[in-house]
Amino acid sequence: MEQDWIHGFLGGLMIGGAAALFLLVNGRIMGASGIVGGLVDGSGKSNWRERAAFVAGLVAVPPMLVPLYAEVDTHISQNVFVIVAAGLLVGIGSRLANGCTSGHGVCGISRFSLRGIVATVFYLLAGGMSVLLFKHLLGVI
Repeated sequence: MEQDWIHGFLGGLMIGGAAALFLLVNGRIMGASGIVGGLVDGSGKSNWRERAAFVAGLVAVPPMLVPLYAEVDTHISQNVFVIVAAGLLVGIGSRLANGCTSGHGVCGISRFSLRGIVATVFYLLAGGMSVLLFKHLLGVI
């Protein structure tokens, strides 16, 4: 029996726990795009150390977990142009939506935020349409 779902379940518990802890300690939503955006545009000057520590954790933890896992197939495209374009589009989209999956999806839905629920529905639909278009119709990824 496939047991990959366990990794998703544990990852979801860790993200949800981190979001709850961030809200309890800081009184703010743990939206990664807002945290990074505050560092980039300078609006988060008052708590830049906290924001930098959050980003450092996002970057540092995955390599630390590598020894615990054998090779993992992520099914990511080998086309560098596609990877860069996807990253830019995700960044632009999260700024246009005033949030990302952690802010709207995890924190927004858990607070029954209508804005978070609507944003999550739309980015899931956009993701599904992107896979349909770029993978199944165009064969780019």
